[in-house]
Amino acid sequence: MNSVSKPVTVTTLMRMKANGEKIVALTAYDYPFARLVEDAGLHLMLVGDSLGMVVQGLTSTLPVTMEEMVYHTRMVARGAGHAMVLGDMPFMSYQTSISEAVGNAGRFLKESGAAGVKLEGGAAVCDRIRAMTEAGIPVQAHIGLTPQSVHQMGGFRVQRDEERLLADAIAVEAAGAFSVVLEGIPAPIAAKITTQLKIPTIGIGAGPHCDGQILVLHDMLGLNDRHQPKFVKQYARLGDLAREALRQYAADVQNGAFPGPEHCY
Repeated sequence: MNSVSKPVTVTTLMRMKANGEKIVALTAYDYPFARLVEDAGLHLMLVGDSLGMVVQGLTSTLPVTMEEMVYHTRMVARGAGHAMVLGDMPFMSYQTSISEAVGNAGRFLKESGAAGVKLEGGAAVCDRIRAMTEAGIPVQAHIGLTPQSVHQMGGFRVQRDEERLLADAIAVEAAGAFSVVLEGIPAPIAAKITTQLKIPTIGIGAGPHCDGQILVLHDMLGLNDRHQPKFVKQYARLGDLAREALRQYAADVQNGAFPGPEHCY
């Protein structure tokens, strides 16, 4: 991953798309995992509002607050070096007004050290994207399956309206977004969007033709015991390893094997 010899910026990502280099992104929610992601040489860390489900144990992302997002993003930014860190705008932090949207986006840069923000929606949020970029805040858009609209969509459903998806993608690019997440979109539609945009596309459940890919950290490391979407590839089973270590610790304490002489002063 020679693209991370210097800190990743918006310009880096645009150059990678132009050169056909794949962008590797992952969510992160705290300092220790941010250090691991950084050491692996990934390009982009998103502090997703998915933390509501994988860290807080909620059933959706909707209850996550700005304060919680800033708190977690601050931890991740401390652990990052080369990777670009983005803060995810939580539900109702940008929908009510343009001024509130810009103010909340600014909090990520001022208070957490993020390099930019992500928000969900297509043409409907372009006025927010435009205002944020005019204020000097890099914005990543997010179209397709947008979890904050789960009730409006009738659940976590694949989005197949090609005409609307393409129009949304073109609109967010025109509004100034530096990249766009494509979630839960059939691969042929995502491929068409990717070829028509100048900005990078980052796929999650959108096939192999996007300019980059992102997964939820806890899903791909096997730390999430809930239902896994079809698009998730599990690269490790850290949950199983942790459970076994905890059982061994409990057994060692109960049978007197821990602490041993080597653990005593």
